[in-house]
Amino acid sequence: MSVVLTEKRGTAQRTASHSTPPPPSSRRRAARERAFDDVPRWQIYLPLGLYLLFTLIPFYWMLLFAVRPAGSTSLVPWPMTGVHFSKVWNERSFAVFFQNSMIVGVATLIATTVVALAGGYALARFDFKIKGAFMLALLCSQFIPGALMLVPLFEIFRNLQMINSLGSVVIAETVFQLPLSIILISGFIKNVPVSLEEAAWVDGCSRFTAFRTVVLPLLRPGLIAVGSFAFVHSWNHFLFALMFLSEQDKQTIPVGLNTLIGADSVDLGALAAGGVIAAVPVVIVFAFIQKWLITGFSAGAVKG
Repeated sequence: MSVVLTEKRGTAQRTASHSTPPPPSSRRRAARERAFDDVPRWQIYLPLGLYLLFTLIPFYWMLLFAVRPAGSTSLVPWPMTGVHFSKVWNERSFAVFFQNSMIVGVATLIATTVVALAGGYALARFDFKIKGAFMLALLCSQFIPGALMLVPLFEIFRNLQMINSLGSVVIAETVFQLPLSIILISGFIKNVPVSLEEAAWVDGCSRFTAFRTVVLPLLRPGLIAVGSFAFVHSWNHFLFALMFLSEQDKQTIPVGLNTLIGADSVDLGALAAGGVIAAVPVVIVFAFIQKWLITGFSAGAVKG
């Protein structure tokens, strides 16, 4: 008799558990998914297609001017020519500009990633009195435009005899990239459980060894996101290179593009070809790291 009662009681409990309604968050998520499924696909694809068309037209226009002969008004790039690319690459020193931009971009990437990794780890793993004030200062620094710091930076680099040196541009770019990079890396490290490091400490690893072997491999998406953002920003930035570099053989691509704009006339073909040369590395970078970039920014934005 007791066995029968026990089985009935267990059956009643299972029935009650199955009849328990899902939590409100699950119901809202399911309702949103059903609402999304009910939307006609053309209402989604049409706005996206228009936005894509609006975005790609300027790039097509730039490519059109770069590959069609001078004086042509055709909207189809045929016959195509490489005269404009040859002109800017050989005659207008774009080979030197490209090399200088690559040096600045890679050096800024490395410096920003290394320093942001150290600062982000300190913010994520250690507690100190001014931690909140330091985080607030990092956030507030994002509201300061770089133009306001040109005069102090110029005086500092002049006293250090770094004017007309690529190192001055690298330092300036790194300094302005660090606040956001530290915040992103800090948020990403917070998502890595401390227990993983503690287990490595128990096994005899030092803090640095545990970080290098356990935590650092898990930070790959965040590091790629921060590094790519630093590279692209330094590659496209015009102001620092214009102010700190005076000799032509030290200038970067943004400054080189500015030299193609004359006081009385503009060589549209050469300018478009220079724009294509400037855009190709950025497109390649984003094409290869798109998945890591999205993962890194989304994970670094999560509050730990």
